[in-house]
Amino acid sequence: MILHHENHSLKDLHTFGLDVKARHYLVYHNEDELKELLKGTLIRERSLLLIGGGSNLLFLNDYNGVVLHSAIDGIEVVEEDSEQVLLKVGAGVAWDALVAWSVERGYGGIENLSYIPGDVGAAPVQNIGAYGVEFQDVFVRAEGYFLDTALPFSLSKEECAFGYRDSIFKKELKGKVVVTRVLIRLSKQPHFLLDYGPVRSAVEQLGSINLHNIRKVIVAIRCSKLPDPKEAGNAGSFFKNPVVPLAFFQQLQATHPDVPHYELAGGAEIKIPAGWLIEQAGWKGRQMGRAAVHSKQALVLVNLGGATGKEIYALAENIRSDVQQKYGILLEPEVNVLA
Repeated sequence: MILHHENHSLKDLHTFGLDVKARHYLVYHNEDELKELLKGTLIRERSLLLIGGGSNLLFLNDYNGVVLHSAIDGIEVVEEDSEQVLLKVGAGVAWDALVAWSVERGYGGIENLSYIPGDVGAAPVQNIGAYGVEFQDVFVRAEGYFLDTALPFSLSKEECAFGYRDSIFKKELKGKVVVTRVLIRLSKQPHFLLDYGPVRSAVEQLGSINLHNIRKVIVAIRCSKLPDPKEAGNAGSFFKNPVVPLAFFQQLQATHPDVPHYELAGGAEIKIPAGWLIEQAGWKGRQMGRAAVHSKQALVLVNLGGATGKEIYALAENIRSDVQQKYGILLEPEVNVLA
């Protein structure tokens, strides 16, 4: 059954925990309910926001439109053989619940993405990633509907045009489609990726390299760095790690020889941790009003309690300005800012 609430609080529906409301809040549980909503006048006549776990949103004001929330559930084994398994997963499934489900069954490929907040439907949009793994590495196909016609679509990995925290859903198809289900291929004979940060040493300390121990380590690392949104509202990493040309990096390294970095595209491009830039610019642990930079992870901006979206955004803009002035790099928000 479709749920419809007016002037509905979004405080518990996004991880920043801001006291904002939606003029209309709709929840659908299957494709038929979604198609019914898309053909109705309520959505067609108002601005529309698709929301899942609400882990990547910063509201600057109340949302004077329709917030559409997917509650499409289910994890289905579509195909399997001795080496691989193909899963079809509902967009409303919590991402970390899918990771836990997969690890429990010995399916590898997404264990490094443990404890990332949000729902499965957002994974292809954002091309979520962590510890050397990206969602595109296991992605097969996304299914959903066009918002204007309520007609179905199905997109392959190539058609999704994945990039670093990017996809066709953030470009050509932004605001035009809704993802309902995602197909991913996992391995029954997983190849472990451990050489990112302290992962390998921490896993080896547990005595055995396996999916369960990798997940345990990743969860522990993330918990040690990231505040619980229930205690301090946040959206995880607020900024993307910047990717710069090799020549630019070499100039930066000449004046900052200790800058951490990761080679991309065969060394033609270099990824620099945004958290390091923010910390070196002196922002780690700093507070502006009721918003602050987390004391353990400079990439995370937190709501200390009662902050507005505008306070958090002002903090972010000050950080961007300082980093650009000091390093010549303009940080790009990973969070979707809604004015």
